Amino acid sequence: MNQEIRIIYQDEDIIVVNKPAGTLVIPDQHTCESNTLVGMLKSQLKQKMWVIHRIDRDTTGVLMFAKNSQSHRDLSVQFGNSKVHKEYIALVSGVVKEDEGTINKPIFISGRKVCIDKRGTGKKSITNFKTLERFKSYTLVQVQLLTGRRHQIRVHFLSLEHPLAIDGEYGVSEPIILSKIKRNYKIKKGEFEEPLISRLTLHAASLTLILPGSGQEKTFEAPLPKDFEVTLKQLRKYGK
Repeated sequence: MNQEIRIIYQDEDIIVVNKPAGTLVIPDQHTCESNTLVGMLKSQLKQKMWVIHRIDRDTTGVLMFAKNSQSHRDLSVQFGNSKVHKEYIALVSGVVKEDEGTINKPIFISGRKVCIDKRGTGKKSITNFKTLERFKSYTLVQVQLLTGRRHQIRVHFLSLEHPLAIDGEYGVSEPIILSKIKRNYKIKKGEFEEPLISRLTLHAASLTLILPGSGQEKTFEAPLPKDFEVTLKQLRKYGK
């Protein structure tokens, strides 16, 4: 997994990248550091990186690292105090009726378990959303995180009965294929239909914060990846 990571921005304090799908940010028990985003960046830039925040393995988009301990402390405070503006694009299952809304439901986290709190011991979790586009079986939403809990978007939309279109942990794991949305679409006998998208339908679209060095507010953006764009193109054509 020795791919070059696309850099959106860097200065002496930070580096912002466009994270590809299928890549862990930091090592876990099954993955060594060289096969993670932080490991690949260390190798690519020949310098140490400090992890500030994370997004899931199959989530794409804007991710930031610190280049020194001081900027790491500064940015960690901004993230910890919810001073960072984070926007995501998500394709969720079903048709969301509301044009916009707020999901204010505490989230309980214990080990690998993440769920809506029903015991009064969860952490405050707030998600704003705006409906961008509706299809027959899906809805495209813009999401703003006011807090940064693990799997917050995934768990909050599951609580609305609109889990992500593809999410093996909180919804369904089946990929989106053209024959599912295009009427009378037929595959030739013996052929395999390639999925339009087969991963988590979530993209970290933008990140706004105060730069540690200059004190200037700056927004970083990442375009939707190809598989997400292709899926939306087909949904607009056949899935309305």
